[in-house]
Amino acid sequence: MKNNFIQRAITGIIFVGVLIGCILGGPISFTLLFALITALTIHEFGNIVSKQPDVEINKPICMLAGVFLFFGFAYLGVMPGQTEILIPYLFLIIYLLVSELYLKKKNPLNNWAYAMMSQIYIALSFAMLNVLAYHSIGNEGELSNYQVQYNPILPLSIFIFTWINDTGAYCTGMLFGKHRLFERISPKKSWEGSIGGGVFSIIGAIVMAHFFPFMPISIWIGLALTVVIFGTLGDLTESLLKRTIGIKDSGNILPGHGGMLDRFDSTLMAVPAAVVYLYIISFISKI
Repeated sequence: MKNNFIQRAITGIIFVGVLIGCILGGPISFTLLFALITALTIHEFGNIVSKQPDVEINKPICMLAGVFLFFGFAYLGVMPGQTEILIPYLFLIIYLLVSELYLKKKNPLNNWAYAMMSQIYIALSFAMLNVLAYHSIGNEGELSNYQVQYNPILPLSIFIFTWINDTGAYCTGMLFGKHRLFERISPKKSWEGSIGGGVFSIIGAIVMAHFFPFMPISIWIGLALTVVIFGTLGDLTESLLKRTIGIKDSGNILPGHGGMLDRFDSTLMAVPAAVVYLYIISFISKI
């Protein structure tokens, strides 16, 4: 028990340190890290779904497509409007569809479905981090006044709120948890824990607003609650996936913490939700 705790603690410290270091390190380290994470997560997803009968997705092409999508969104962050960068990605998607005509697999429909799920559920979600990371200043039509800046705080805040929510929900749930949140999928989660995680995240948002006042405190709090709600749904979604397939952990790449999907399950839904939230706020502010 003690050795497992030490193992989890060491892995957790290294994991958090690498994540924070690469996000704050600049656009190159940020892009390389999450391109790698995208590839590893898709590979793990392919291993998981292949445990089902008659499922065998093309993992190398799915991984390549996912990485290319992330690089494509990173390029679009720096060079908005240059959408031709995504054309090779479209060719990879077409290949995944057309190749099943010639592979003669027993159930190509399953392979199509899971291959596309790897792109929508994993690759697109990680690619959305670039939407949070890059911000334009000035008028795009006036090139002399137009600039793109890399801001690591927004993508980093998604992980910070996720960690605060997980820790707060765990502690509050252990102390006060009585009413199950979604017993069919995750028997240990409670409403009390979820509310506690939300409260701690709001406190975290107030702290973020103090140190990073480029957004009003109300928007920071809204972002934190968006991450809490959709991060919890992301966690439950991955739990449903594992429960359906009949596995406990998605992998063992992170000693004591399971696999990549186990670590990023909340992120995969929180990031797109955060992007939608910030776009809605931006739209409302312009009215």
